[in-house]
Amino acid sequence: MQKKNEMLFKARRFRFDFSKKRKVLIVGILNITPDSFSDGNRYSRARDAYKQALRLEAEGANIIDIGAESTRPGSSGVSESEELRRLISPLEKIISKVKIPISIDTSKACVADECLRIGASIINDISGLRRDSQMASVIKKYKAGAILMHMRGKPSTMQSFTHYDNLIKDILRELKESIKIGLNAGIEFNRLVIDPGIGFSKTAEQNLEIIHYLKKFLVLKRPVLLGPSRKSFIGAVLNRNVDERLSGTLASLGCAVNNGVNMVRVHDVKAVSDFLKMMHAINSV
Repeated sequence: MQKKNEMLFKARRFRFDFSKKRKVLIVGILNITPDSFSDGNRYSRARDAYKQALRLEAEGANIIDIGAESTRPGSSGVSESEELRRLISPLEKIISKVKIPISIDTSKACVADECLRIGASIINDISGLRRDSQMASVIKKYKAGAILMHMRGKPSTMQSFTHYDNLIKDILRELKESIKIGLNAGIEFNRLVIDPGIGFSKTAEQNLEIIHYLKKFLVLKRPVLLGPSRKSFIGAVLNRNVDERLSGTLASLGCAVNNGVNMVRVHDVKAVSDFLKMMHAINSV
């Protein structure tokens, strides 16, 4: 049973304790899709994905999040069989070598089941357990960790659902519903992480507001993950292309760290690792 002031995240054999002041965990992004908004087709071959996973671990990632289906705005998705075809070979090779937990970015229960069977530890579900009714039971079966992200609709339609009566309150209410789905399926509370979903069913201005008010999400008593890396709201503010958004990403992370974020999902692990070490050193004085 979780103690009152305990902030744990458990994912199979891995355990992270956020109860005490500590560094922010880095979730390194490994997209093995041919059409990712940022690094599409760079790591779609198993050999390239494997090398990048080792690089992310060496650069300071605490978790590697592997995605085989693009979820950029307007994307239509792929079949379960295609997603698995992209995932299995690199995943088996990566699992055999890296020492840190592997997260799988999927909303399909059968994909999650097969990847957890192979040895993944976390499922990062952009639908917050809403897309596939079997997802929560699969996560429970393996005692895996679950990242519950906020999104409305699906990637192909999500930018049609950006109206909120009260942005932060509405997202909190919908994240609570995702948590309830997990708990009702038997997932332990300390296996859940929440993500307000930067760039998913949000305008550029709404993304800025979420980061500014990120502390409000701590009320859910779950570790908070933020994923602003290279996203379009940074381009909207700075007028920069995707590969020129590191400075905007770091600025977003600096605000998030000072607002209590626990985990950050990023592409540029080495730069972010150095940045967070400096933030931690300054905030520890």
